[in-house]
Amino acid sequence: MAAREKKSPLTNLIAGGSAGFMEALICHPLDTIKVRMQLAKNIPRNAAGANLSFVGVGLKIVQKESPLALYKGLGAVTAGIVPKMAIRFTTFQFYKDLMIDKNGTPWKLNNLWAGLLAGVTEAVLVVTPMDVVKIRLQAQRHSMADPLDIPKYRNAAHCAYTVVREEGFGALYRGVGLTSLRQASNQAANFPTYHFLKGYLQRKQDIKELPGYQSAIIGCISGAMGPLVNNPIDIVKTRIQKTPNPEGLGGWARFKEVNGAILKNEGWRAFYKGVTPRVLRVAPGQAVTFAVYERVSSWLDTNSDTFKLTAAAK
Repeated sequence: MAAREKKSPLTNLIAGGSAGFMEALICHPLDTIKVRMQLAKNIPRNAAGANLSFVGVGLKIVQKESPLALYKGLGAVTAGIVPKMAIRFTTFQFYKDLMIDKNGTPWKLNNLWAGLLAGVTEAVLVVTPMDVVKIRLQAQRHSMADPLDIPKYRNAAHCAYTVVREEGFGALYRGVGLTSLRQASNQAANFPTYHFLKGYLQRKQDIKELPGYQSAIIGCISGAMGPLVNNPIDIVKTRIQKTPNPEGLGGWARFKEVNGAILKNEGWRAFYKGVTPRVLRVAPGQAVTFAVYERVSSWLDTNSDTFKLTAAAK
């Protein structure tokens, strides 16, 4: 089977951005539930005193704050996830293209290293400030059905402005080290798993392009890898980004403070709070992302000649 021609940066930008937009619209409620569970100092319980599952936490949010509350922070995510996915797929291909020897042979584990570097790149350029704004919005426990219940942060833009005004521009990059570590480990697991399974299915079926449902299934599998490994990193990162840092502690000192407080007050199990909704958020999110990415990029590749002829005619 002939190798498929590599995608252009423009194709990666458009297809990645489209995939990110669809993923945000479909999966954001699960992310809100995950954040609430991670921020809870005590295990959420119902009226009878039993532990709440992620479904129970979601229902509690809907009952107290309206269904729209599950989409708190969506503006920040939508504004960030489109460039995030565009950057992810574009830089992954860029780094992968660099990882060849003088004979044109790809490095071993090139998908892993390219994924790791793409994760760091997206964390620094987009994900960290997006996460700070998103988490601040999601942490607000106000009813979106009551116009008189006015929260501190009214929307993503107002939240970013308020954070910068009150805490300085650097507050938007609080937790950047942990965010980079999380994104790097996510993509170092995500891309190699996806491309391994994709290549296996292509060879097994002797086809160049997988059906959409197969791209979604292997995207779901690859997406589950990262959260199962790095949830403790995500817990500490979320706690750091949610609260101001009035004492002006440095990154490592702040990490030790938050990490120590979790161990002392909540125990080691707290590092896996929200892991279920996180897997249920990230795994189907990657299913949507890869399925949409493959479909849009295939459509762009198929119609590239038409676009060129149309542009030349003008």
